[in-house]
Amino acid sequence: MKNYKKDIEMAKSNPEEFAGMNPEFAVRMRLQNKFRTGLDIARYTAKIMREDMDAFDQDKSKYTKSLGCWHGFIGQQKIISVKKHFQTTKGTYLYLSGWMVAALRSEFGPLPDQSMHEKTCVPDLITELYTFLKQADTRELGHLFKTLDESIKNNDELGQNRTMEKIDRFETHVVPIIADIDAGFGNEEATYLLAKKMIEAGACCIQIENQVSDAKQCGHQDGKVTVPHEDFLAKIKAVRYAFLELGVEDGIIIARTDSLGAGLTQKIPVSREVGDLADQYNSYLEGDIIGDLGQLGPGEIALRQGDNVIRPTRLPNGLYRFKEGSGGDRVVLDCITSLKHGADLLWIETAKPNLDEISDLVSRIKEEVPDAKLVYNNSPSFNWTLNFRQEVFNDWINAGQDISKYIFDDLMSIEYDQTELAQEADYRIQQFHKEASEKAGIFHHLITLPTYHTVALSTDELSMEYFGDKGMLAYVEKVQRKEIRSGLACVKHQDMSGSNIGDDHKEYFSGTNALKAGGKKNTMNQFKIK
Repeated sequence: MKNYKKDIEMAKSNPEEFAGMNPEFAVRMRLQNKFRTGLDIARYTAKIMREDMDAFDQDKSKYTKSLGCWHGFIGQQKIISVKKHFQTTKGTYLYLSGWMVAALRSEFGPLPDQSMHEKTCVPDLITELYTFLKQADTRELGHLFKTLDESIKNNDELGQNRTMEKIDRFETHVVPIIADIDAGFGNEEATYLLAKKMIEAGACCIQIENQVSDAKQCGHQDGKVTVPHEDFLAKIKAVRYAFLELGVEDGIIIARTDSLGAGLTQKIPVSREVGDLADQYNSYLEGDIIGDLGQLGPGEIALRQGDNVIRPTRLPNGLYRFKEGSGGDRVVLDCITSLKHGADLLWIETAKPNLDEISDLVSRIKEEVPDAKLVYNNSPSFNWTLNFRQEVFNDWINAGQDISKYIFDDLMSIEYDQTELAQEADYRIQQFHKEASEKAGIFHHLITLPTYHTVALSTDELSMEYFGDKGMLAYVEKVQRKEIRSGLACVKHQDMSGSNIGDDHKEYFSGTNALKAGGKKNTMNQFKIK
């Protein structure tokens, strides 16, 4: 904990350092800029995340959460909101979604999640997010300094002490960012170079997936192609070396496996002995058993698989197909291998938020790596309402309950919203984080692209009424009145954008000559928020 009073006294005791300056103003500006570089941020947030991981190992109720971001303002407002409602950012991170970078940040315009966007977008967004988070620190501390000045002006000693205690106990808005590097944007050298840029921007945690870089697909779409373990492990090592080179020894790597929904591979790895990783990878390839090499057609290959020789199923595009139903086994092998070769956390991309499926996979992983921990995508690609209503429906059938008033194919109907089945499904959704962390070792829950949807929804509602009969009342009802009554600081948008920060600096630099924007005629004075 800092001690504002002692910092001022120390500064005033060194007049040479502050010749012609106000030492107190300099101390304030230093407090408002705790982090000098992105590497300072990466080291600070990595330590936080490591401590959170250790706490989770001791107590599974201490899981962490984040929401995906595609702009610095969005990330800033999330953390400001968390601090407002919970008085701390403990256990709160931000997620930098590759999907949203592709859809919303590329100079090409909206793109699918296929690593076609400029890779520089990712470190640029990390820098932007931390710029906005640091500005939130500057703004909140600036308000505290104003309050302190008012207390001094009014000879309010109790107010001075209370405000200085708040300054000393100030908690930064800078939190860990989990940053999506997709499949590495190229070979292992390309992965290393991009990881360095991300870390230098402030990333303490990098998530990388086991898809082929130039054929990467969104985790919830078809056509996913995975790489052999040796290729994926090389990229994990590349990220680790980037952390070590830059002095972020606590940096965290999340190894994501898409094998559950990926049925293809681009490459058959070379096996050097029975049972090695390449042999295990190849054991899942689909193929026809052959007894004679003469059965091979032009350009076809043969592969020894156990005691058999097979002709792997090869598609016209040259890709090879895995055996149907082998996804779960491949996921377990992927996860164990990644954890044993440098990864810290796992990400298993699933088709549904099915807790039994996740728990079964994790229990198998923990047989080899007992402290395995997961990051889980609470994806908007899942129809959460339908999935959980169907889950309850099936559970009730198995329990012999009467479900005659429900139609399985119509469970999304609004007519069911107030039924016992819907209420049970909603309860399970509400408890999902807690239960998944306890049963499946999920350390971190995230929603990849929440604000993509919230912006679309709120804009649709406002547009419908503003351009309709309600006119200006639509904005007042749906936006401004709610901002005021919920104490949303952003209602004073001039203050949020840095106007008052600029006024403070003008006063520091120009004294009574400063031309300030925050005077009596500033219309923001119409808003009173707590």
